Amino acid sequence: MEKIRIVFMGTPEFAVESLKQLLEYNYEVAAVVTVPDKPAGRGLKLRESAVKSFALSHNLPVLQPERLKDQTFIDEISSFQANLFIVVAFRKLPDEIWSLPRFGTFNLHASLLPQYRGAAPINHAIINGETLSGVTTFFINSGIDTGKIILNRSVAIAPDETAGDLHDKLMVAGSSLVIETVEAIASGNCSLKDQPLVTSGLKPAPRIFREQCRIDWSKPVTEVHNLIRGLSPYPGAYSSIKTDKGLSEVKILRSLLYVGSGTETPGETVKIDSNRLLVSCADGLLEIIQLQAAGKKAMSAGEFMRGIRSDVLQFATATE
Repeated sequence: MEKIRIVFMGTPEFAVESLKQLLEYNYEVAAVVTVPDKPAGRGLKLRESAVKSFALSHNLPVLQPERLKDQTFIDEISSFQANLFIVVAFRKLPDEIWSLPRFGTFNLHASLLPQYRGAAPINHAIINGETLSGVTTFFINSGIDTGKIILNRSVAIAPDETAGDLHDKLMVAGSSLVIETVEAIASGNCSLKDQPLVTSGLKPAPRIFREQCRIDWSKPVTEVHNLIRGLSPYPGAYSSIKTDKGLSEVKILRSLLYVGSGTETPGETVKIDSNRLLVSCADGLLEIIQLQAAGKKAMSAGEFMRGIRSDVLQFATATE
């Protein structure tokens, strides 16, 4: 059996757990590829990716190409003589890269493919009210998340779970699946499954833009609840809010469906003592659990209401 020698590619914290597992299982990681350092924060200091920080702490060579098609990068990555590339939350690879290793290049995707192909599978699954998600490993080809499926694993979504909660569950499940996939490839015991060529009936997971994050309180309460938890903690569902100090913007990070009838006006608030805040939607009330004002830390509904000290509290509909 030929020894597996890996080049790992990834960027955020989601990818770190898989890299960590590979090292703990004593797989040889010859090098790590991640994004270039980027300016961030008020001082615009260069910030390295979570994967780079972890790799350097374990004395792994790190490559940070600006362009993946540059011949210099192709030559450099080839020099490590890896026979397997593993991709977790990185970027689309050109043919010149993913076709290099003898055993191929596989990707870990945070959905049960072929459903939710794209950049934001975790967010879209919760926004759509799914009760089941999962992780999939597949061999990369020229398409986007369309290659032959190697393995997958289902993960349940709880009714009030946020995208952040599901992210953490899938990160752990995905790291285990990466190890299983490497073991299957090493043993030559991969049973591959083709993905369907047709796209009808498939739910996409494209990148989410700001205009999609605004809450429309005139929508059904379940739809609003799913949007809030599907965008929490990032990028965050937001709403304009009217107080006696004027109009401002807040992100709603956690909510709960409230058993009870709504009021007539979407966005109208109902206070239950000093700690509970309900907002009217099209067909019911939604309880706000956690929110974040611009430039402030996340806080409970009670903390928010005590902080604004306003007799007027009205959430604006999407048309206002």
